[in-house]
Amino acid sequence: MATLYTQQASNVRKTWVLMGSFLLGIVAIGYAVSWYLNDPSLVYIALIFALMMNIGSYWFSDKVVLGMTGAEPITKAEAPELYNVVENLAITAGLPMPKVYIMHDPSPNAFATGRDPEHAVVAATTGLLALLDRTELEGVMAHEMSHIGNRDMLVMTVAVVLAGFVAMLADFLSRALMFGGGDNRDRSPILLVLGIAGIILAPIAAQMIQLAISRKREYLADASAALLTRYPEGLASALEKISRSHQPMASASHATAHLFISDPYAAEGKSSIGEKISNLFATHPPAADRIRILREMSK
Repeated sequence: MATLYTQQASNVRKTWVLMGSFLLGIVAIGYAVSWYLNDPSLVYIALIFALMMNIGSYWFSDKVVLGMTGAEPITKAEAPELYNVVENLAITAGLPMPKVYIMHDPSPNAFATGRDPEHAVVAATTGLLALLDRTELEGVMAHEMSHIGNRDMLVMTVAVVLAGFVAMLADFLSRALMFGGGDNRDRSPILLVLGIAGIILAPIAAQMIQLAISRKREYLADASAALLTRYPEGLASALEKISRSHQPMASASHATAHLFISDPYAAEGKSSIGEKISNLFATHPPAADRIRILREMSK
C-alpha cells in the first residue's frame, strides 16, 4: 500500500513528462501553423512564452492560488486547534511545518499548495472549522499534509499551468489561422487539417490529463491520511459531513477547484444519468467511493 513518501519520485517524473509532452505539443501546433502562415517566429514565440510560464508558475504558484482563494495567514493564537492539529501532523509525518491559512467562507473545504514541503501552505475555510470535530479535522489536515508529502502539488501546478497555456495558445493560433495573411494558397490541406485538429484537441487533452491526475491523487491522499492518523474513520466522517453541504464556495474557481479536498462548487444532487456524466468530468472522485474505501481500511 502507498505511504506518504512512495509517490514522491513518481510525481517528480510525472512533472517532467508533462512538461516535455506539453512543450512538444506546443512546438508541433506552432510549427504547423507557422508553416501554413509562412511565419517561423510563431514557434519561437510560443516556446519562449511556455518556458517563462513554467518558471513563473513554479516559483509563484502558491501566491497566485492564495490570492485567487482569498486565504489569509493565521497565527497559533488566532486558531489554536487548527494550528495544533497541523503542527502535530507535521511532526508525525516528518515534514516541515507549513504555513497555515484560513478562508472566511461558510462552505466546508480545505486545500494545500506550494512547490515543495519547505514552501507549503495548508488552508481551511471557517465553515470547515465550524462543522468538524477534532478527529475529523485531523483527517482532513492529514489528507492535505499527504498531498505535500507526496509532492502532488508540484505535478498538479505544472499540469494546471500547461493545460491553461495550451488552451491560450490554441485560441491564439486559431485566430491566426482565421485572420492570418501570407501566401497560404499553396499550403498542404492535410497539414492545415492536422493543425486545426491539434488546436481543437489540445485543450481537451490537457483538461483530461488534469482531471485524471487529480482523481488519482485524491485516493492516494486519502489512504496516506488514514495511515498517518491511524484512524480512517476520522477522514471518512469528515468527507461524509462535507458531502452533505451543498453550499458552493464564494471564491470557487475552475482554475483552483482541483486543489480542494471536495468540489468547491458543491452542486446539488443530479439525476442518476446526469450524475454519471458529471462524474466523468469532475475534478474529484465521488465522495461515496472515497468514504467506502476508507471504511474498508478500518475493518
